[in-house]
This record gives sequence, structure tokens and C-alpha cells, in this order.
Amino acid sequence: MTEAYVDSVALNAAAIKNGRDLVKKNSFPKLCRSEDETIIFGECKGSGKEPYRCSVDFVKPDSPVFRCSCPSRQFPCKHILGLMYAYVLGKEFQVDAIPQDIADKREKAEKREEKKKEAAATGEETAVKRKPNKSALAKKRAAQLEGIGLLEKLIYQIVQNGLAGLDAKTAKMMEDQAKQLGNYYIPGVQAAFRELLFILRTSEDRERVYTEAMDRLTVLQSLIKKSRDYLTERQQNPELPPDTESGLEERLGHAWQLAELREHGLARQQAEMAQLTFRSYTDEARGEYVDEGFWMELQSGDIFAVRSYRPFRAAKHLKEEDSFFSVVASKELLVYPGDLNPRARWEDMTVRDMKPEDYGTIRSHARRSYVEAVKTVKNQLKNPLSDKHPVMLLHYAKLGRIGEDYVLEDEQGKRIVLGDIPALGKPSTQLLPLLKHGDTRDQAMLVMFEHEFAEGRLLAQPLALVTSSEIVRFIY
Repeated sequence: MTEAYVDSVALNAAAIKNGRDLVKKNSFPKLCRSEDETIIFGECKGSGKEPYRCSVDFVKPDSPVFRCSCPSRQFPCKHILGLMYAYVLGKEFQVDAIPQDIADKREKAEKREEKKKEAAATGEETAVKRKPNKSALAKKRAAQLEGIGLLEKLIYQIVQNGLAGLDAKTAKMMEDQAKQLGNYYIPGVQAAFRELLFILRTSEDRERVYTEAMDRLTVLQSLIKKSRDYLTERQQNPELPPDTESGLEERLGHAWQLAELREHGLARQQAEMAQLTFRSYTDEARGEYVDEGFWMELQSGDIFAVRSYRPFRAAKHLKEEDSFFSVVASKELLVYPGDLNPRARWEDMTVRDMKPEDYGTIRSHARRSYVEAVKTVKNQLKNPLSDKHPVMLLHYAKLGRIGEDYVLEDEQGKRIVLGDIPALGKPSTQLLPLLKHGDTRDQAMLVMFEHEFAEGRLLAQPLALVTSSEIVRFIY
């Protein structure tokens, strides 16, 4: 258990502060651990006469059990967090017998596990997967097709009137109709249309707005065509397997079950991941806060996006993610259909500190040929429905300036221009002059690409520098 791990299980920054404050105020008159250190438990002063009894049970290291007698809805509560912070910060924990109530709960859990193992051995246990209601599914697809038809009419109306003809009254009407798309089970399609409306409402630099709007219209037109073809085909043949090569299913509102991902071979076993960069941003079109980290699987070198979505209305009740500086080990890594950086998740995990060899492993996966790297990026950008901002780790022989631009140069002398891209909304290139002299040669840099329409060139914004001893993050 490390400080980074305790931070990771906290609901938000306020919970972290409250947990740490309990330790600073010496609010734990009793701190205990079992002899084998599989459980820590103690008492924390509360507002009443009786202290709160809290514990953290690591009998299953990758799936700890948190318990507290307080009435807080936040979980883990500040008392549990405080107990863990006290442990990792070196407070003295006396060895004591495991409380009887926890020992009883452990015994019941062990019996449940034994029954599961027996069921699995006899073949009685089957994968838990919800069976779809065929009639309801057919109605849903019919509604989705109707929603796609409505979107097509809205797009046709915008094109017919011209982008400059979208006045305030028309924009308000379009916004109301965009809300109606929420009734047709196509949340991703609805969000894509709302993104277009947000762009058209922007008053600054109209030429740039029109260029972006045309790109969005191209995406929407392709989304309409592919969605209609796909839904029609699934409607005619309900037994067809879902599309696992792209994110189309998710755009159409399909929530992938873990059992489905396993069934379609999208689960990886015994994976270790390291986070290379992290950011939080607001997605107005979806009405959500998004916490996004890019992680590398150490074995394969694949870079995944791990995202947590917090709807505006429920944000205060949902866990807020943060930067993570340790290595995560999970028995199973589940990968969603996608492009170069598909979304991934895991259920259980253990953590360990980064080792010197981990940095070497990460660097060994960096792409050394810019010709091949650019070709891969361009192939993705050609697909209208693909992620327009792929992330890649690049090895560079030199980092320097040509005129006003910073550039990375590979061992063959090929170059990639660095710059700040609008999609991130956070500049980072101004930090490059602060790098140490040794960091300008033979290092690896994580970048996010974007096609710059005005200049007609591919631009890459630096996200993190990976040396042989550290990861230097440019955004957080």
C-alpha cells in the first residue's frame, strides 16, 4: 500500500484532504494490524461519544474490503482513508487479534468462494451475461433508425441555409431538436451533432469556425450513412455479431458488458500498466466532466485511453480520477473496440512503485521511424469516424528548433513539428526550453496529433517526456 494507491481509491480531492487531516489531528486513538498484515483496523474520533470503527481487509490483495461504522454515504469514507494514510505515513500500528465480527465476515466470504470454485469445477457456473429481449431490441433499433433520419433532416437544413445563415433563432431551434435526439437511443450521435452546434455558436475567427464546421459535417454525414447501414443490417439479421472493430456500437448507445468483451476476445490477462499522462476536461456536448489518462501496457507497448465520465448533475457523487504514478497490475485488462488508443478498464488491481527497468521498458516501445508513425496516424485520420487525436510515444534523436517551430528528429533525419493543438486546450510547448540539456537527445516523448487545416500539416503536442529515470508530465 502506497500514498498513490490511497489517493486512487478516494472519491475526490476533498476526501483526500479530509483523510489526511484526520492523521494530522491525531484522530486515531487506536491503530492496529493483524500479525500477517492482511488487515489494518482502528478507531477514529467522531462527533459523538463513541468512536467510529474502521478497517481495511487485504485478505484478497487485488480486491480490498473497506468497512466503517460511520453513516457517511461517501465510500471509502474519510475515516477509512485516514486509517490507510496513517499506515503509509508510518504511524505506529500495534499487533492485535482480528475483531470477531470481521473474522466472521471473512469466514462467510471464504465459504462463498469455495462454493464458486466447486460450481466452476463441476461446470455449473456460467458467465454472467444479460440476455437481450429480442422484441425490445427490435423496437430500439427502429427508434435509432428514426433518430438517424431526424438528424439527416437537420443536417440537410443547415447545409441548405448555409453555415453563415444560422442565426440565433435557428440555432435555438436546432438546440431544441438536438435534445429530442436523446429520445432515440443514439447518445453518441446526439453528442456529435451538439458539438457542431457549439462550434457554430462561437463568434471568434469565423473562417476557422467554418473550417471546423465543415469537418464536423463530414463526420456527421459519414456517421449517418454507416449507422443506417449497420442498423438496417442488424435489423434484418438480429443474429449478426456486433461490430468489434470500431467504436460505432458505442456511438449508437451500446453499453458493453464485461462478459461481451471477454466473449469477443477483448480481454488480456495478467497486465501491468503505467500512466504516461492525465488530464480532466469538460465535454459540454455530452454534459459531462471527463477524467482521461493514457496508459501503456508494459508487455505489449499498446497505449490505451482510460476515461471516467461524470455527468454534470451527478458529478459530486462520483469518483474523481487523478494522476497516478505507480504501476498497476491487474489479472484482467478489458479493451473496448476502438482505434489506435482504444478505451480500456480493469476491475481489480494491485499497485507497486515504478522501478528503473520500467522506464527502460516504456522507452523500448517508442516508435523510432517517423515515416511509419506518420503513415499510421494518417491512415487513422482518413476514416471520418476515427479518433482525430491519436496519442503515440516517439523516440527522438534530437529535439530542437527550426525557425519558430520546435521539432523532433528521428535517427533517419525525418522530423515532426511540435505545437499546441486546440483540442487539448492546454499549452505545453512553452515548457520545452526548461528541459535539461541531456533531455534534448535520445529520449522518448508522448505526443497527441492533430491535422492543422489552416496550414495543411500534421502537428504534435508534447504530453510527457520519458527518460531512463523519470516521466516528466507537461499537462496534469
